Amino acid sequence: MAAAPPQSLPAFAVPPRPAHFTGAASVLVMALRTSPRKRAPPAGSAAPDKAKSKSESPAKRRRSAVAPAPADVNSVRLVSSDLAAVAPDRPWVDLEVSPEELRPSATLTTGQSFSWIVVHDDDGDGDGGPAAASPQKQSAWGSPDETEWVGPLGDRVFAIRETPVSTLYRILHGPPEGAGDVLRDYFQLGVPLAPLYKEWSKGDRRMARIADVVPGVRILRQDPVECLFSFICSSNNNIPRITKMLAAFRERYGDLLAELPGRLPGDGDGSHSRTVRRLYSFPTLDALQGSTEADLREMGLGYRAKFVIETRDLLLDSGGERYLLGLREKDDAGLVQEELVRFSGIGRKVADCVALFSLDQTDAIPVDVHVWHIACREYDPTLGEAKSLTPTVYGRVGDHFRSRFPSHAGWGHSLLFVAELPSFRSVLPTDIVAQMDEWREQEQARKAAKKAEKKSKAKKSEKVRDAKVNGVTRRRSPSIEKTIKTKHKF
Repeated sequence: MAAAPPQSLPAFAVPPRPAHFTGAASVLVMALRTSPRKRAPPAGSAAPDKAKSKSESPAKRRRSAVAPAPADVNSVRLVSSDLAAVAPDRPWVDLEVSPEELRPSATLTTGQSFSWIVVHDDDGDGDGGPAAASPQKQSAWGSPDETEWVGPLGDRVFAIRETPVSTLYRILHGPPEGAGDVLRDYFQLGVPLAPLYKEWSKGDRRMARIADVVPGVRILRQDPVECLFSFICSSNNNIPRITKMLAAFRERYGDLLAELPGRLPGDGDGSHSRTVRRLYSFPTLDALQGSTEADLREMGLGYRAKFVIETRDLLLDSGGERYLLGLREKDDAGLVQEELVRFSGIGRKVADCVALFSLDQTDAIPVDVHVWHIACREYDPTLGEAKSLTPTVYGRVGDHFRSRFPSHAGWGHSLLFVAELPSFRSVLPTDIVAQMDEWREQEQARKAAKKAEKKSKAKKSEKVRDAKVNGVTRRRSPSIEKTIKTKHKF
């Protein structure tokens, strides 16, 4: 397919907002871009060396065709008035889905996916304003106050907007034909959510009260390959670092899809500088075949680099994407977990994340310490007696959710998980928040007492090992202790 002719970004001129979209965010737009392989080098730059280009990988040639992006993608702020100046001919389309059936604010940036970028509103003048100048303090997990996002999905780039009555989308890159069906599949809109909320609320008053104030929490149906490698990178990590890591991964091995105008904050004086935020497709398995552990470590993956390489190799040997798609046909989340933990860097929790978020395993329950604490606090206090999250405890926690929510237990568990996020506290009933805080304080006190007890025992042990030698208190070394014990035998 021939590439579309390039469109230059305008000088960030901002047209007036359309009257029917005056709200929390303005119209989101972007320019279609050509493949970087077809683009001429920037003005003033040297022409690429042809002999060198032949020996370089396609990924390296793609990177060399564009100017370097900012070092930290998390620092680039997208502002709606800037984006409204680009490609205004692409209209918003209504998914015609009620808030009870879908709220992107409680779905896109709450730990299922790491590819969606929040678009911020400002005062509409396109040249400053508090929101434009510097990022507001916000949760990395997203917030119920957010209303607009941009993200790559396959070979398209979507803008998603949440309104009080529905959800809108816009195609910013890629073919518009069939885009609505892609999103409906991604959000699994074929599964009615309101009846599930009603079922989960039966016999669980706390769930019923949370369901009333946190509507529309859905499970995404992601590409299995993307989900698998994304969650390998998520282990022992935080959201900003995961986002940065995966952005580098996409840039290195994916294809450039779009460039969005962005802003970098100044030194706290309300100023900002212009930049771009580049969006890339997620790499295919074929694109990853040339990657090495050294390459991935250089990108910042650390010890996860080895896991990515070993998982790539085993996945290719197992049948690649076709193997993962085949797991969607299984009706036992436990069996799918057993299949996935064969891969390097994938434990029970990551396996259940991949199973729930990409492989149609609606009863998979990813259990981390937060979910463990929910189960301890709400369902079974004896779970807190365990010293760690052993396989037995992991299974017991999951079984509590499955017994409470017989249909789509993984979806119900995710609603409770979202309600625990600090950024969603403002929408919860005050007594539920107070209960969470009280239990957290009790847990902290219990841990502190346990730590103090352990420290006290260690000190007593030290005193036992101390002895006076020539009137000076010294700690005997293990070799001296052994010598003394041997002498006492005779």
